[in-house]
Order: sequence, then C-alpha cells, then structure tokens
Amino acid sequence: MNSYSTNSILRKGLIDWYKEYKRDLPWRHTINPYQIWISEIILQQTRIDQGLSYYERFISDFPDVASLAAAPLEKVLKDWQGLGYYSRARNLHETAKRIVSDFGGQFPDNYEQLLKLKGIGTYTAAAIASFAYKQPHAVLDGNVFRVLSRLFLIDTPIYSTKGKKEFAALAETLLDPDQPDTYNQAIMDFGALQCTPSNPGCENCPLSALCLAYKAGCTTDLPVRKITLPKQDRYFYYLVCHDSQQTWLKERTAKDIWQHLWEFPLVETEQEIAIDELLGKAEVVDWIGQSSTVHTIARFRHVLSHQIIHATFIPVSVTNITGLSGD
Repeated sequence: MNSYSTNSILRKGLIDWYKEYKRDLPWRHTINPYQIWISEIILQQTRIDQGLSYYERFISDFPDVASLAAAPLEKVLKDWQGLGYYSRARNLHETAKRIVSDFGGQFPDNYEQLLKLKGIGTYTAAAIASFAYKQPHAVLDGNVFRVLSRLFLIDTPIYSTKGKKEFAALAETLLDPDQPDTYNQAIMDFGALQCTPSNPGCENCPLSALCLAYKAGCTTDLPVRKITLPKQDRYFYYLVCHDSQQTWLKERTAKDIWQHLWEFPLVETEQEIAIDELLGKAEVVDWIGQSSTVHTIARFRHVLSHQIIHATFIPVSVTNITGLSGD
C-alpha cells in the first residue's frame, strides 16, 4: 500500500471516528475567531472539564475583542484567576488591544498574520486558521504528537528541534485539505479519548491495523519526551500583617511568576530558615517592628512546571497598617 493510500485511509478513519464520538463543546458551534482564540488559550493549561467554566465566564464578561481590549487588566486577571500562567492573560489583553488599534477590531484572517500577534504560536495560529477560516494548516498539540508517534512508530523526542520539524512535516502531509477544520478536531479528539496516554483503546481502535506501535507492542512507550529538567526550590515567607481592620497587600512588580498580582509582603530566601531568624531580618523589622505579635504559622508546598514553592505564611498583628510603607 503506498503512502497516499495510507494517508487517505487514516484521514477517513479519523473523521469517521470523530463523527461518531466527538465531544460537544461550545467553541465547536462557532467559526468566530475570537471565541476560538479564547478557548485555545484557556485549554493550553487545563483540561476541558476544568476549562469550560473559565471559557463561559470569559466570553460572558468579554463577548468580543473590543470588550476585552477595553477592559481593565485587573478584571482580565481576575477572570483568569486559578488557571496559572498569568502572562497568557496579559498577552490576551495586549493582543486584543492591538487587534482593535491595528486591524480595526477585525481578527486577522490568515495564518501568517496570526503568528505576528503576541501569545499566538504555531499551534494556536493553525487552530484559528483552520477552525474559523477552513485554511489548510495542521494543528500539533500533545494529543496529535501522541497519535502520530504511535501510528508511525516515531521515537524522536517530540519537544526537540528535530522532533518538532519531523512531526510538523508529517502532520501537514496527513492533513485533509478539503476539510482541515474537521480533520484537526478529529485527530485531537482521537488522542484525547481513544489514543490516550495510558490504557489506550487499542483493541477497538479503527486504526489499529495501521498502527506500527500497536504491532510492535510499544504504544505506551510513545511519544518520547525530553528529559525533564530538575525543578528549582524557592522559599517564600509571607508576612500576613493585619491590624483590627485591615490587611497589608503589595503588588508583585518583579519580572517573575505572578507579575502584577497582589500578595502579602514577601521575603524570599535561598533555603529554609528559622522563623526567629526571619523576623530578625532588617527589612522585616522595618515592616513590623520588634513588638508585633506573631500567630500560628501555616506552611504549603506548591508545585509549578519548573519550580517548587515552599510557602510559609506568618500572621502578624501590628498596631497600624497605614504606618507601613512596604518599601
């Protein structure tokens, strides 16, 4: 069987499967590029069942690109709260303002222009171009990487430079040019529901006869990822300073995680230290003095993609919040 015949069978198998098992999602009932954009950015960092409520709230509060552009950044970040990666919310806001100022409020209608917008990479540009405008650009997300690596028994690390080029070329070759939107949705859903990371449904898979990894008995070994870099440990000590009526918060201004969000006054150390030592630091004494009352301390461990936050919260009663400068 030649490659053209194989590709045609794969396309038909995926699309036929999709027509029967596709998920009913709100952004699939529209070709509005704005709504598709919002859904794709949200789903970059959360599962569909978790991201659905965020999408619905976001579209309700900002129904179009103009309303998002006109909104205060604080409101956008509030709607994003809980999703993490707040730089993506800031990129959404900045890009919406640019679409209004540079494109007259009309979403760009081609892949190349979409790529020029902040926060829109190759995957998101391909998704918008194919779903909203039916342009032939193949999407390549984690689900697609998994399906392709198994079907064609590719052990090139998917996030390596070589892997990205190899999989991108293969994805474009397989794309159905007549219905790129349906094909792209089909292969993503197939990876999410059928060709899952663990316990894939190989026994009832319509493509198992063509799947080289299934024939080799190594489906769960693919795709191959890069070796994960060790996470950085960071030690955050938060002073929860309060008087009888108020609690002290500071804006996080450093170019770091959670930029422009608000937090309790923070001391970061290179390693864990004793609370007495912390309270003796000059900056802490400047904030709370030496006669403040320290209450029960709470400790939490928060794991991010590249770092582990060891957070200690230290409630402190002070005489007068307004007397604290925070500098």
